[in-house]
Amino acid sequence: MAYGASELATKLSRLGVVVAVARTLDPVEIGLAAAALAAGDMLKSLTENGIGQRLIAAPADQLDAMCNRAHGLFWIWCVGLFVVQSALAGGLWMVTGNAALAALVLVLAGEYLFMPGGLVQTGLALRAGKLRRTAAIAGGQAVMANLMSVALALVWPSALALVLPRLLTAPFWLISMRRLHPWQPDPAAGKAPIRPFLAFGWPVLGVEIVKAARLQADKLIIGALLGPQVLGMYFMAFNAGLSLATSFSTAFAAVLFPHLCTSPDRAGALRQSMTVSLGLVAPAVIAQSLLAPWYVPLLLGSEWQDLSGVVSILCLAAIPTMLWTATAGWLRAENRPGRELAGTAALTTVLMAATALAAPFGLEALAWAYLATASLAMTLLSWPALRTACLPLAKV
Repeated sequence: MAYGASELATKLSRLGVVVAVARTLDPVEIGLAAAALAAGDMLKSLTENGIGQRLIAAPADQLDAMCNRAHGLFWIWCVGLFVVQSALAGGLWMVTGNAALAALVLVLAGEYLFMPGGLVQTGLALRAGKLRRTAAIAGGQAVMANLMSVALALVWPSALALVLPRLLTAPFWLISMRRLHPWQPDPAAGKAPIRPFLAFGWPVLGVEIVKAARLQADKLIIGALLGPQVLGMYFMAFNAGLSLATSFSTAFAAVLFPHLCTSPDRAGALRQSMTVSLGLVAPAVIAQSLLAPWYVPLLLGSEWQDLSGVVSILCLAAIPTMLWTATAGWLRAENRPGRELAGTAALTTVLMAATALAAPFGLEALAWAYLATASLAMTLLSWPALRTACLPLAKV
């Protein structure tokens, strides 16, 4: 609930951003920012490399040594990502000649320099059960960034309004995490071997890369096939439709893994998690879908009225998404990240194929293709978890 409230506050403030940019930026500028954010988020998925989760699940007698090793790995990894994304920005400038897009990607790269100083503390805080406070920090940073975006969109309407606040709020996250769970390297404890991090981390890293592709590559495909104006409209529809539901999925994923790891009855914990999450999300997204024709023009302006049908359709994709989120968390808790990777790759492949095939037929066709493909694929991939959760009930 703490993470849900945090994500809800984030998305409500994000809704303010959507309203502000809809009334101040044209679809081309929105599409430009969407392309930069999609590219940046796909690369940022590389920070989810399983190192923090190894700290959460580490034996107590190995924790100090594992923290020492993780700290060094975080610094190497994040500085490397900064260099890669900076090179990507330079490459985009040379290949496309679009200096604005390159500058947006470069601004996003600066966030990596603030991350390694607080990632060990984040893992230890989650291990210690400080979920409400980590949720408050994450939510506080996101709300601050969204409020900055609203202010920038009003006083300086440009694509930078959607990008720059991510960098400006990174110090807040770093300082807050270091104060929440203070930690310093302990040289006397030595450093744990790298092999356990690699064995667990590579499949997790693959999952996060493919997951980011599932969430962002459709925007890159649409931008490449239909141009920045249509991408801007799709970006707005996606944020108005799936944004609130995605917040619940993000919150659910954040707390599910530690919950399943510590529960003596994992099947029961999985069943409870699925029941609660679907019970909360399904009524909310159905109501959101039905009300879209009313709130889309009210919030975004009458010129966006035609997007209400697309928003109504995209809302419903949140229901199968919650099911797959639970399944992915269960597979990771069962130490089967390879299975999660295979499932995420299959899901991403079919969703991207559906996007490419439906793109020539317009935004509503894109929305229907996304909903139908996601519903079928996520339900089929979630069958092992559903069977595990329901089997104890069948025995009773």
